[in-house]
Amino acid sequence: MSVRRTLKQALAALTSPGWSYAHTDPEQLHMVLAEQTAAANRQAADHADEAAAWNTAGLHVQPGVLEVRRDVLADVHYLEGLLIGARRRGLDPELIERLAAAVDTGHELTVLLADAARATITAPAAGH
Repeated sequence: MSVRRTLKQALAALTSPGWSYAHTDPEQLHMVLAEQTAAANRQAADHADEAAAWNTAGLHVQPGVLEVRRDVLADVHYLEGLLIGARRRGLDPELIERLAAAVDTGHELTVLLADAARATITAPAAGH
């Protein structure tokens, strides 16, 4: 399940069931992170099987790459907002440093995904 990070959606999520809250216990946070990873890993096999069945040519891959890039862009913008807020409030420098690194990595990922999308378009055959 992908979560969109608009302010309106974030506010709506605060009142919806299943909303996660901030954890103060490192063990609880570790459990949340571990469950996120486990859930993603459970879905990975299905994604790989579907991709192998459907993506028989570069153009078949393109819509998925564009969808992922769109989602990453939205998430990077959300992270940028978190980073701006953390800086304005003078939060822990390590938190700010790690958020900044995540934002930078996210921007790099969007560039790589755009390059991958461009690579799905095959060059026209010679003589056409």
